[in-house]
Amino acid sequence: MQSSNLNTMCIRILPFFISAIVIFILLNAVLESKRIIPRVLQDDPNNLPKAATAGDKVGINSSPVYLKDAHDLTITGKTIVGGLVADITLINCYNIHITRNKLCHSVDVGIRLYKCKNIHVDNNYFNDVSSGLYAEKTNEGGIVVDHNQFLNMQGPFPRGQFVQFNNVNGPGNAISYNRCENILGKSNPEDAISLYKSNGTSQSPIMVKGNWIRGGGPSKTGGGIMLGDNGGSYLTASYNILIDPGQYGIAISGGDHNSIVNNFIYCRSQSFTNVGLYVASYSGGPITNSKVAQNKVKCFNNKNNENNVWLSPGTPMPIGWETNSWGANIGPSLLPAIIITRN
Repeated sequence: MQSSNLNTMCIRILPFFISAIVIFILLNAVLESKRIIPRVLQDDPNNLPKAATAGDKVGINSSPVYLKDAHDLTITGKTIVGGLVADITLINCYNIHITRNKLCHSVDVGIRLYKCKNIHVDNNYFNDVSSGLYAEKTNEGGIVVDHNQFLNMQGPFPRGQFVQFNNVNGPGNAISYNRCENILGKSNPEDAISLYKSNGTSQSPIMVKGNWIRGGGPSKTGGGIMLGDNGGSYLTASYNILIDPGQYGIAISGGDHNSIVNNFIYCRSQSFTNVGLYVASYSGGPITNSKVAQNKVKCFNNKNNENNVWLSPGTPMPIGWETNSWGANIGPSLLPAIIITRN
């Protein structure tokens, strides 16, 4: 009798146990699907990005990457030949790391960022693309481009930059410690680095720092580092070395609180060279609260006359103007003979 009652009780309770187990499995699956797990997009079998070294080759040939509304992933180990499209395109993406890729041979750009935030691009090699990286319409910051190597940007205008920020705004934006070279006759560049209608903040300016830039021309408008093109604010170029960068070395062409500090600029005479450093409102807007200090400049124009600096009439003299060394005793040996070590 007791055994019969126990069996009956077990039969009645069993469905409740089964239901509880099913509910637990389903709930766990839902929670797992909601958890954000960083992903890695790559062709390398090794999921862990490692620092690039001299002569390092990465990946195998991959298709161009196009991501929209993606986040929390790494793109690494790819060799991408873009052809008619950008090698990597990110639209409305965030928290993405692009590292150790070879991006080459595209009539479009190497990397295109549109309305993205918190994108870190480092240790990549760019070659034979219209521009290296083009970032547009970012309002929340965090676009960092550092320790990359760029060789022979092809343009044509309006492309032709190693890096261009167009309407990139907010804190935490930087273009730093990149190695950049255009070989005359094998490239068609415009500005090496361009900040167009872009704004940092008073506490976090957009930093263009520690870049090595060599080569420019034959464009008679393009050159080295352009700040404040068509306006912009809280932009700083510091500790960069520029050798023969084109028509000009570093410039402020508009905007507020833009600074050129502690840079080296050397230009030999070529058919397109003009001036080492200038502050002039070519973009039409006023220049206010600028700083130009502690720079060393020696530049020869296309007539082989030394032409180190120009401050346009009516432009307020920048802070620190008297601390610069115009006609400094510097030359092309500021950079080593070989600065591009990737292939």
